[in-house]
Amino acid sequence: MNIKVIIKFKYKNEEIAEIAYKSLEPDNIGYINSSIHGNYFICSLNGDSIGTILATADDLVFCETMVEKISELRV
Repeated sequence: MNIKVIIKFKYKNEEIAEIAYKSLEPDNIGYINSSIHGNYFICSLNGDSIGTILATADDLVFCETMVEKISELRV
């Protein structure tokens, strides 16, 4: 069975979306296809089991949360 999930993160502006994209892209290579559309960072996950998809989504959301918190520290 092939499972596909799309997760969209919405930001205040395109600059922050790009920061998230660039920060997470090295970790996503081979696992998640991602892109930026305006102020959205969009991630597409594919897998053969729900467990794999859930683990990947959990890791993605955790890492994105860290990027969000760090971007709040910018002056």
